[in-house]
Amino acid sequence: MKTLYLDIFSGISGDMFMGALIDLGVDPRKLEHELKKLKLDDYRLHVTRKQKSGIEGIKFDVHLTHAHVRHHDGDRTFAQIKTLIARSKLSLWVKKKSVAVFQRIAEAEGKIHGLPPGRVHFHEIGAVDSIVDIVGACIALEMLGKPRVLAAPVIEGTGWIDCEHGRFPVPAPATLAILGARGIGVTQCNEPHELVTPTGAALLAEFTESFEPMENLVAEKIGFGIGSRDNKTRPNVLRAVLGTESKVHPPPPRLWRARSPKSKVAGSSGLDWETDRIAVLETNLDDCSGEILGHFLETALDGGALDVFYTPVQMKKNRPGTLLTVLCAETDADKFTETILRKTSAFGVRRTIAERRKLRREFMDVKTRFGKVTVKLGKLNGRIVQAAPEFESCKKVAARAKVALKQVYEAAVRTLFQGDAR
Repeated sequence: MKTLYLDIFSGISGDMFMGALIDLGVDPRKLEHELKKLKLDDYRLHVTRKQKSGIEGIKFDVHLTHAHVRHHDGDRTFAQIKTLIARSKLSLWVKKKSVAVFQRIAEAEGKIHGLPPGRVHFHEIGAVDSIVDIVGACIALEMLGKPRVLAAPVIEGTGWIDCEHGRFPVPAPATLAILGARGIGVTQCNEPHELVTPTGAALLAEFTESFEPMENLVAEKIGFGIGSRDNKTRPNVLRAVLGTESKVHPPPPRLWRARSPKSKVAGSSGLDWETDRIAVLETNLDDCSGEILGHFLETALDGGALDVFYTPVQMKKNRPGTLLTVLCAETDADKFTETILRKTSAFGVRRTIAERRKLRREFMDVKTRFGKVTVKLGKLNGRIVQAAPEFESCKKVAARAKVALKQVYEAAVRTLFQGDAR
């Protein structure tokens, strides 16, 4: 899996994020083609190469074709934006992530205004250009292969901004609420301007796994997203690095070891397995029916959980119970914690962040006497150590050949390892 590292030393906004991803290789024409599926009118994309403080990168702008559009179009509710996205022909992943980013903004604004998220009216963020920035960011990440996203610690400026709430100190109320809800720390610097916008904060909160200095990242591509402001202390650019973790980790300097309680051991053995981090959510239940648990499993898996399972346990007062476990992406932990609390009888959820080691996966078709079967291969240092025929592929072949599923499965394994194509 590729890693995207966001070096947010000078903050982040939606347009800077888009510019950086385009500089990494996202095709603007394909991006524009996907955005048309939203059926939003009266705008055009403007992508140009520019320099900021001697740094060359991409300036991404959404130009409204009529001056009056923002006034009439910049006051959508969260519910209206969800409908707009749901009715589009965008991919399911882009729809899900786009709505999730807006959800974070809606919840933050709702707390500020004392409203439920669905009734929150977006002003600046409800305008066409902001919708394009957020949905476009999700499309661009999908085009890059949905990389793992990491970032530097969040740096914000100081001073004041004029927003719908009046004149407010930096960080903006929504920005601070969005980052706070995800548990992301903010450090202010002496730059007398806003560096992190609410859109930028929501993108960070939704996609970024952790906020730490770069560690053992081999940079394959580097992109720069150019901002609009001329800062006083640092160039108004977002640096994005696309690469992979190095296989051999050099020993860290003594100072770095003292500052970082986390240590990543992936690749230190010279093995080329893939690594990522997931959230493990658990709760003990002794008063939840099988029907409710069954419905929860379906709901969680449909919502993007990596796995859901139940384990019989003995609870206090000698009661038989069920240990419910949900595995999900680290960035989805809050969402599935809420789902557990709302859709089961749980009063609390335990959360653990776990590192995974995974075999590199490939798929190939093997020819059996019943037909071609797709097989999933697991490789370690270039050697096949696991092979598993895909169930749906075996099922189709068995139905077509009118034989038992087991026969097709065994034929695929035999063909793969023995070259038996009978």
